[in-house]
Amino acid sequence: MTRSRKLLMSVMSVMLSLLVFMGTDMVAEASGNNSYLDVLNGGISAILDHRVTDSSAIISETAEKLNLDLTSMEEEEEEKEKVSTLVMANVTSALNVRMEPNSDSEKVGRLYKDCGGTILERKDGWTKIQSGNVVGWANDKYLLFDEEAKELASEVGITMAKVNAQVLNVRTEPSTEADIYGQISMNFETEILNIGEDGWICVDYDGKDGYVLAEYVDIEFKIDAGETMEEIKAREKEEEEKKRYKQYGEYSVDDETLRLFAALIHCEARGESYEGQVAVGAVVMNRVRSSAYPDTIRGVIYASGQFTPAVNGTLDKVLEKGYIQESCFKAAVQALSGYSNVGDMTHFRRNDGRNGLVIGNHVFY
Repeated sequence: MTRSRKLLMSVMSVMLSLLVFMGTDMVAEASGNNSYLDVLNGGISAILDHRVTDSSAIISETAEKLNLDLTSMEEEEEEKEKVSTLVMANVTSALNVRMEPNSDSEKVGRLYKDCGGTILERKDGWTKIQSGNVVGWANDKYLLFDEEAKELASEVGITMAKVNAQVLNVRTEPSTEADIYGQISMNFETEILNIGEDGWICVDYDGKDGYVLAEYVDIEFKIDAGETMEEIKAREKEEEEKKRYKQYGEYSVDDETLRLFAALIHCEARGESYEGQVAVGAVVMNRVRSSAYPDTIRGVIYASGQFTPAVNGTLDKVLEKGYIQESCFKAAVQALSGYSNVGDMTHFRRNDGRNGLVIGNHVFY
């Protein structure tokens, strides 16, 4: 119930109480401060000054005197709710988020390229935002709002399906009679390709179009989130410890990191051609070279919300089981050598018609 309707219901309740009271033949005398009655423009006074013969008529008349334009008030409330609270970082590298709305205030976190969040408050050219665990103020000069924010979010965000059942069949067609590709378990996340009107959702299943029943998944649109200063320090500390086992001159890595790199390529592109596998590896290395991302392979792979297999646990399961395609190891080694067949591109996704370089079932941009 809207606030305007709650107000009217409260007034009507008072009026009905008074009508019941008058129905007992008791006499009410108006005395002292009549400001409350004056507010009601005489509506309640009429009830007190005359014997009640038609309560419904008086209620109707008094409601009109209150002059509550409910339709207008509700439209205003609905319009306020439509105001977008989305905000996106408009930077090529990183944006500092501060405790207070000024450039001298303490840093509480950082937003990177393509990160977004929710507007909490706006003040003097600054906006208080929440992005992941980061809550603080960012300069409006480096932010996008309203339609610009929505446009960027639609380009870089992903609509995900998260399984809310113990086990869910993934079928070849949107029918319970169709063949089953396989099964996914509780909390498994995968990208949504299309939402049908027949109760089925088309999802990415190992590079193929799979179909799951909508009632067994939760749908969420995700964009990259920022990092708190504590999260940044923890990541950098871990990266420093890992550097003891790597030589970055030629992007040499230890066996554990090479296996992790190959496992990610396996998860993202095991059904693709060798060229497509190298392309995925090149994207990882381009991010390592970019100042907008962590400067280690492990840091890039496990960065918040970046690679779906790392987010939903598939990558860890592949590492645990130990089976990784040999071609994925070869692709990882070639990417480590500095070779890139996608230029300096840092993103890829399933080919959905987006402008970019198409290799197999992926589009790189």
